[in-house]
Amino acid sequence: MSQNKIAKKVQNLQSSAIRELLKHSKMEGVISLGGGIPNPELFDREGLEMAMEKVLSSAWKEAFQYGLSEGSPELRGAICQLLGERAIHCDIDDVVVTSGSQQSLDLLARALIDPGDIVVVERPTYLAALQVMQLAEANLMSVGTDGDGMIIDELEALVKTTQIKAVYIVPTFGNPGGVTLAEHRRKQLVALSKRYDFVIIEDDPYCEINFTDNTFKPLKAWAEEMDNSDNVIYTSTFSKILAPGARVGWLVVPAWIKRQVVNLKQATDLHTSTLSQSLTYHYLESGRLPGQIALIRKAYKHKCETLCQLVERELGDHLTFHKPMGGMFLWSKFKYKMNTTEWLKTTLNNGVVYVPGEFFYCNEPDHNTLRMSYVSVTDENLQEAVRRLKASLPG
Repeated sequence: MSQNKIAKKVQNLQSSAIRELLKHSKMEGVISLGGGIPNPELFDREGLEMAMEKVLSSAWKEAFQYGLSEGSPELRGAICQLLGERAIHCDIDDVVVTSGSQQSLDLLARALIDPGDIVVVERPTYLAALQVMQLAEANLMSVGTDGDGMIIDELEALVKTTQIKAVYIVPTFGNPGGVTLAEHRRKQLVALSKRYDFVIIEDDPYCEINFTDNTFKPLKAWAEEMDNSDNVIYTSTFSKILAPGARVGWLVVPAWIKRQVVNLKQATDLHTSTLSQSLTYHYLESGRLPGQIALIRKAYKHKCETLCQLVERELGDHLTFHKPMGGMFLWSKFKYKMNTTEWLKTTLNNGVVYVPGEFFYCNEPDHNTLRMSYVSVTDENLQEAVRRLKASLPG
């Protein structure tokens, strides 16, 4: 009878499959390619200590006090400077500090989506975004992806016949697919949004983890150029480039929705931790972030190339993949029918885990797919993990 007391919209809410896999990754002898967490060995402990000393010596009263729901003006100003380097022009009033980009998505879903509203996502897409949208009772639809990211022609065919509220996309070094939306598709997507008047939620947590010399202009920047800035909402985070435990992300929101987002933020947790905000601000003021990003890029690029070479050499007859240009994930697909959820039982017995691809789909799941994260695994363990995957193949 107690089940009846739980709100209907959360009765069927499932725990993240990745969070469940983390339990297995803690088992002795198991090599995990499953987690999407940054490598803690690369955290800038010295820089964070210096920033915290600054907080405790000169900003401690503000750091331990209540703060503004939209976030500290100093940090929002620093975020505006960072965004300028990404070709996004905004001022402090456009920025709302959040407790990580996961909260950004939750706030946006509650501010934008009525039950039954159609939200279009990539196929595959970020698992936790699916959870948020489902909790908001969105009607989820999806369009395919290839090596150039979301197939915008498919989206165009859909919006010609279907009124949609929003498109959610991770356009740069995506999770889970690892692919990057090509420039011509970025412009095509922004133009579609303008023509059919739907919102684009641009989730950009990985943009700084760039393994190339190319720059990938955010959709928000294209929208500024194409007079469609009001239809693109941008979210990013310090979790992948500084410290995920600080839980500091942000939104760049148009004026028409800012009040609702700030009110929802206030009702949710009043404000993001002032201590975390102050720590982040003083770290940014130290000037150490560019060097930290360069360190992460170099390390992750090496890990990515190592895993790609191993998979190509040892599993190339079985798996196909698009080599990532950045980010934290390698998305692979079997060349023949293989249920990777079932196969995980075998690989776990052999001491290696990954995330089966089916969990990243709102519909039409591809059971032949899997996501592997390379960033927190030693070179030796990457080699051993691929050996164990190969040993787990049937026949």
